[in-house]
Amino acid sequence: MRYPRINVAGWLGGIFALFLGMQLAIASEQLPDFSSLAENASPAVVNISTLSKPKQSGRQQLYGPYGDDLPEIFRRYFGLQIPDDSQFEQPRPQSLGSGFIISDDGYILTNNHVVEGADEILVRLNDRSEFKAKLVGADKRSDLALLKVDAKRLPAIRLGDSDELKPGQWVFAIGSPFGFEYSVTKGIISALNRSLPTESYVPFIQTDVPINPGNSGGPLLNMDGEVIGINSQIFTRSGGFMGLSFAIPIDDAMDVAEQLKEKGYVTRGWLGVVIQDVDRSLAESFGLKKPHGALISQVIPEGPAGTAGLQPGDIILRFNGRDIKFSSDLPMEVGRTPVGKKVEVDLVRRGKTLTKAVELGELPDEQGKTKPQVQSREDNRLGINVELLNDNYRQRLGVDKSVSGLVVTQVGRGAGRAVGLRNGDIITQINHQDVKSVQEFNSIVKKLPADKTISMLVVRRGMPGFITFRLAE
Repeated sequence: MRYPRINVAGWLGGIFALFLGMQLAIASEQLPDFSSLAENASPAVVNISTLSKPKQSGRQQLYGPYGDDLPEIFRRYFGLQIPDDSQFEQPRPQSLGSGFIISDDGYILTNNHVVEGADEILVRLNDRSEFKAKLVGADKRSDLALLKVDAKRLPAIRLGDSDELKPGQWVFAIGSPFGFEYSVTKGIISALNRSLPTESYVPFIQTDVPINPGNSGGPLLNMDGEVIGINSQIFTRSGGFMGLSFAIPIDDAMDVAEQLKEKGYVTRGWLGVVIQDVDRSLAESFGLKKPHGALISQVIPEGPAGTAGLQPGDIILRFNGRDIKFSSDLPMEVGRTPVGKKVEVDLVRRGKTLTKAVELGELPDEQGKTKPQVQSREDNRLGINVELLNDNYRQRLGVDKSVSGLVVTQVGRGAGRAVGLRNGDIITQINHQDVKSVQEFNSIVKKLPADKTISMLVVRRGMPGFITFRLAE
């Protein structure tokens, strides 16, 4: 009797293929689908391009720094003709980045490095409509900028909560890497609260989402389609993506955006200490069971920490109720705390645990001053840049505290240049109204009448004098 022959190898192969297919089907069901999320979020994502004018005018290129004010004698007796600037047109460099709409009335968030130094900012939406954007304010420390376009009922993106993030969660990005518009890339959160050498006040989100030039300023989104970060930096040795990208948490970014919207600049808390990390040997020498905290190596005498009695050698373990595991944690916690707030600082001093109450000051800028109030010449009808007259300017310009007003820091084309305003002039009155802040300056200049003689009181080299001018419609 003959029995049927069974192809054991084929039978086993079929079972294996069936098993593998089932596993792949299960795995595919578990993998997230980003298509609907990207489709819903893309209308609120924008492409940003910028234009920058040549740093010198055509006259300056030909005749040097005094070309714009070439004396009449050179023209009359030497026959020199000043050509029109159009003869010196140069290609204007463009930069390309991303951003996203945070409110339907036209406010857009992006990176500072995307728009820094731009004379003109163009925003293009998903439906191909384009707008010229105004720079409301920028913050170099966090690499954030707030833009505004003149439009209503725009598609605003949904905001998430970056404090709820955990390593391992799926996230995705939308941007224009290398100019390829509305590219979607995905990955997971690799780590939280990363401190980078160039940015000590931002607790970065680290991801493995592919990010390349052009993604900067674009949104990092969670699986609910909400923005939880702003793609800002990558770690690379090749110039392209290498598996490490960093995003600014949306909670920190919105705090910056609100300040930029309200006053045009950002203030941060300031403790007034120089710190270093605590390694194993330092922990042992200070009587700690393990390395943690921020070791104070220097205290600025008149700063908040010095006033509160903190000393070199103190190790800060908790600040405002938050643990300080690494020294890099402290600047981020201090910077996000409001100026003037009184906080508790838990520390170890000579083996003993102490708690100090510290009222935070305002973080000075890179030159040691607090952030100045600034008005861009593109935003006012006089075509000038002005800053608030502070003690630093008073010392440089040789005026005492009896003088108050705004310092002219740059003169562009417009009424200001026409009437002879110069850098270093101090404007104290416009149209018989005192100007003691940038906000007052904005309000007064905006309401100045057209085709009517207007007076301005200006202090130059310590001497006050009135000048007059007219504004066109």
